[in-house]
Amino acid sequence: MSSPATATATAPGPQDGKKRKGVGRVLYHVKTVFKRGGRSKKASTGPTAPSGALMSQPPPAAIVRPQYENATRIPRIQIHEERAKKLGTKFGLEIKPSEWHSTEGDVLRVDKSVRMRIHRECHRCHSAFGAGDECPSCQHKRCKKCTRHPAKPRNEAERQANRERREAVMRRNKENAPIIPSYDYDYAQKIILKRPGKAGGQELVFKGKPRMRVRRHCHECNNLITAHSKQVRVCDNCGHKRCADCPRDPKAKDKYPYGYPNDEPGVTFKGVHACHECKKKFPANAEDGTECRNCAHQKCAECPRVKPRKVDPEPDPDMMEALRLRVQALKMVES
Repeated sequence: MSSPATATATAPGPQDGKKRKGVGRVLYHVKTVFKRGGRSKKASTGPTAPSGALMSQPPPAAIVRPQYENATRIPRIQIHEERAKKLGTKFGLEIKPSEWHSTEGDVLRVDKSVRMRIHRECHRCHSAFGAGDECPSCQHKRCKKCTRHPAKPRNEAERQANRERREAVMRRNKENAPIIPSYDYDYAQKIILKRPGKAGGQELVFKGKPRMRVRRHCHECNNLITAHSKQVRVCDNCGHKRCADCPRDPKAKDKYPYGYPNDEPGVTFKGVHACHECKKKFPANAEDGTECRNCAHQKCAECPRVKPRKVDPEPDPDMMEALRLRVQALKMVES
């Protein structure tokens, strides 16, 4: 038998690793790690408890997840359809739930009573109350004199009046629905925006730039010449064909100095003619024989009448001279 001293000498002490240096120290640590791993494996393969002891242990408790009370599982598309229907009824819109949100899967719905957010205002300083019963400005405790919004209905008649008012607003929004343009259109096709007329009448068409209604009266009998006459641009009362003397409402002589389009020459205003040689215009109502200011040609029957059209009015000479002087003064100041 070996002595205890010999046994203790053979067992590596805890200080052996510190005495080693270099590569030997590294190898020592590696051997120590492998030895510890072998001991842990032996401990794991040691004697096990009998099977009866394992069967006697209670099974682990299942995880209990909280359930919502009064919750029902419904498809998500059903909720989006209800919201789209309410918005369409209130504002007169047409919403497709598939283009709004994702409609896949189910959701849990909890039935709760309808609640309304109530705001109260202090009757002393007119400040809004917060979550408490004390005014944040004057520290007044809320009382019956403090304003409540919305006002609490006092009887069934007021509740019925509120219901009728809401129904009238929803009906008005449905009848006068906003114009919803469609973005899926052909660019070559002209877009026409419409909206239903009042009391089921003719549809209202958006024509873009607003236009003024022009009226023409016959200068002989003062009768209105309409666009629905028996003959185009002819008075139904006296048969007079519309001419340059027939008054126009509103007047626009500055825009049409050569006369209004599609008018015949009148007695008072005979139109403006141009020289057939140099194309220079004669003054208005010039008689035959009037000399041209450009080529000295006398007005004759061959000189054509200038076609009535809309022209930009010529600027005022005095205004142009004042503008020129002002620009010249600015140049002198800069220099």
